[in-house]
Amino acid sequence: MKYLPLKIHKEGRHIIMFVTILIIVINVPVYIWEPRAIFVITLLLSAILLVFVTYFFRSPVRVLEVEDVNHIVSPCDGRVVVIEPVHENDHFHDERLQVSIFMSPFNVHANWYPIAGKILRSEHQNGRHLGAWLPKSSTENERSLVVIEAPSQDQIMVRQVAGAMARRVVTYAKPGLFSHRNEHMGFIKFGSRVDLYLPIGTEVFVDYGDYVKGNETIIACLRPNEDDTSIPQQII
Repeated sequence: MKYLPLKIHKEGRHIIMFVTILIIVINVPVYIWEPRAIFVITLLLSAILLVFVTYFFRSPVRVLEVEDVNHIVSPCDGRVVVIEPVHENDHFHDERLQVSIFMSPFNVHANWYPIAGKILRSEHQNGRHLGAWLPKSSTENERSLVVIEAPSQDQIMVRQVAGAMARRVVTYAKPGLFSHRNEHMGFIKFGSRVDLYLPIGTEVFVDYGDYVKGNETIIACLRPNEDDTSIPQQII
């Protein structure tokens, strides 16, 4: 695992600029017209807000070398809150193994592709903004889904779910393109979760309650396709 210098995610640059301008607009009149004590309090609160927003949109550059193309890497930072078989109704309409990861507002909110493959579907769905830790948030909240066909020809679905604070889910995936290792799939703003829907029989390497890191923790392995002796270069 290689770590490169920390960056600010492109989804946060305009927000950080807006917050900075807002802080200036608020603090200049306070400095001119209000007592010094009030200005100090306002300035301190403004600094805390700016630090938090900047920290939230941090984007660590993680480069992971994965030898097995069937390995599924965690798409985000957070804690595993679900590992169970479910009936998936948005795309597969059959039994799938669901692995869900909850991200607190203090986790990195960039999302990575969990596996290399061909993107078959990418779709945004409007919905509510319930707490992302609730099971029904997966089907009732604002969300996007991305379906990827792996080199083994198994299909997995990644669902980005907005939470009570999150108001925008950003997805870069486009049908017909290829997902690549170490590449961002999208971003969710301010508290959320990511669900993975895997084929029944997938070997899972994490347990309920485990903390995982995006593009670093290998969380599962698809069943290898023994008939497939060559992997197209573009999806490695």
